Amino acid sequence: MRITDDYLRAYLLRPEVRPIDESCAAERGLHAALMEDPQRPVSDGELAAIADEDARDNYRLLLRFRERLLEAGTVEACYAGLFRGAGVDVPPLFIDQMAHVILRNILDRCEDPLQLRAAELFFREQKATLREGQALLADLETVAMHAAGQQYGGLGRLIVEAQGPLARADLAVLDAHNAALYWERDSRHDTAISVTFGHAALEAYCRVIEAWVAHFAAVDVAVRPMRQIEDAHWAWHIGLDAESTAILNDLWTGTEVEQGRMQRILALFRMDFREPRAMRPDLAGRPVYLALSADEDGTVRMKPQNLLINLPLGRPV
Repeated sequence: MRITDDYLRAYLLRPEVRPIDESCAAERGLHAALMEDPQRPVSDGELAAIADEDARDNYRLLLRFRERLLEAGTVEACYAGLFRGAGVDVPPLFIDQMAHVILRNILDRCEDPLQLRAAELFFREQKATLREGQALLADLETVAMHAAGQQYGGLGRLIVEAQGPLARADLAVLDAHNAALYWERDSRHDTAISVTFGHAALEAYCRVIEAWVAHFAAVDVAVRPMRQIEDAHWAWHIGLDAESTAILNDLWTGTEVEQGRMQRILALFRMDFREPRAMRPDLAGRPVYLALSADEDGTVRMKPQNLLINLPLGRPV
């Protein structure tokens, strides 16, 4: 997806950048000029003329991101380029927004609401809770809002503390039989999914991983859930979040992992390349194991970039 002026204008309209009543004339003038031509150069003098220090910093940050976008040419190239050596110098929010836009394009013709809900793990943090043997994921921001009593009373506390059943009227747990509810509530982020083995949402998550890898790496992979890794000599693994990476690394090296940490693993997967020659020669035909975990606070922070930088490809993405 090529970078357009309207895409850049969306960032200029963010509340951190859009002028407010107290904004000085220099800030208002720069904002108006950029809205007219979002790709125009901005001099150090124009930034220095802005009276508010926070506003100056916000513009510097946004302009650095803009230059990365324009230099890369596409959203995908900018996203992937952030994780190749130079270091990440943009806010996590911008990274999540790029992942959101990319997945919106990848899944444009998708008619499976469970895949669309599962895709939210790629760009929105989730809160994990166990209920009746199921690992449920709900949107972290929504849960926090509920817990603060800002909406739906004490529902958020029920989720956080796992002291009672989820109120389906307010926070539906999507599965194959009621997945269509997502179409009415996608922008509200008030649905939960089960990532327990055997549930439809976990299979949907696998399909999104496959689509993500195909889009970026142009390789065809098959991903399926697993109850446990039974390969005592596995050759490659990818943690889908920082917690999973640490746990899998310890298991792979033979380091003892205490039971409390092991219980943070919510789901395990096996990835197979349909064309083994696309893999590194020393790994061709071997499975790649994946894991998704919550941290000690029950938060799931997926890092979809790990599926790009850690794939055992015979050629770089």
